[in-house]
Amino acid sequence: MSDAAPAVRTEDSAVRTEDSAVRTEGLTKRFRSGQVAVDAISLDVPQGSVFGFLGPNGSGKTTSIRMLLGLIKPTAGYSELLGYRMPDGAARALPEVGALVEGPAFHPYLSGRANLRRLDAADLTVDPRTSRRRIDEAFDRVGLLAAAGKRYRFYSLGMRQRLALAAALLRPRSLLVLDEPTNGLDPQGTREVRSLITELAATGVTVLLSTHLLSEVEQICTHVGVMQTGKLVAQGPLPELRAGIAPRVSVSTHEPGKAATVLREHGLADVQVTPAGASALLGSATPEELVTALVHADIPVRGFAVQEADLEDVFLGLTGEGFNVSG
Repeated sequence: MSDAAPAVRTEDSAVRTEDSAVRTEGLTKRFRSGQVAVDAISLDVPQGSVFGFLGPNGSGKTTSIRMLLGLIKPTAGYSELLGYRMPDGAARALPEVGALVEGPAFHPYLSGRANLRRLDAADLTVDPRTSRRRIDEAFDRVGLLAAAGKRYRFYSLGMRQRLALAAALLRPRSLLVLDEPTNGLDPQGTREVRSLITELAATGVTVLLSTHLLSEVEQICTHVGVMQTGKLVAQGPLPELRAGIAPRVSVSTHEPGKAATVLREHGLADVQVTPAGASALLGSATPEELVTALVHADIPVRGFAVQEADLEDVFLGLTGEGFNVSG
């Protein structure tokens, strides 16, 4: 992927990148303790994409997002949002950005509706005459309209997460930055949020989705960036990252040891044996020659399958480590 895109000058001298919704160059955060939380990442989120910012808890995702939004200052490097260099372009970029970072924070003794009214009143870029309609629409989109009059302190964790999403949708956005948006939601709420993200992306909204859930990325993301211990180890379209990892073949047989021997003899790597059969990375061998070899070795083959690499395989191939989805 290209490190830079064509740029033009705007009136306020911010550098605009035409085809990137988010772009960073050497973005670094080093704390006073000496810990490097984010280590010179160069991120490129294409406009119109659903970009999965993937990594275990503690890998630097949230710190990166906080720097993108201007909540903390980077130690080195720079970032652009919607083509505007930050922080100089913040006044132009941030009204077009909706964000949910590190969980919601609202006034506990106010209702959900009153909380959103306060947020909306603070936004000088919107028409106050449309406030009620926009607030109701935001509540409706996240499935919280029936609880709009309920005090925030009585909201469940899932309801609080929904309210934060509603706050991000109070006005049309060009970019949504969502840090673990399904945290605390039940399975039905998780499906609804994923559906909402898909619907927004279909209208041209770019979504930067930070998560440690592989399934979340697999289901809705078009592009992926993989973080590990503060470093961006890979990024690009999801199909391209998958294509870089060899598919795995699996043989179902009651003689798994013999099947594993045949797979090794044909140069397959990472051969694994289970009571139900054997599996390995395909490599340069073809499925047809493997099936033929298994049959010629008098191994009773009950089933043979080729499985394309999933995100866990991609992460393992990039880092040499398994992905702990529970953080």
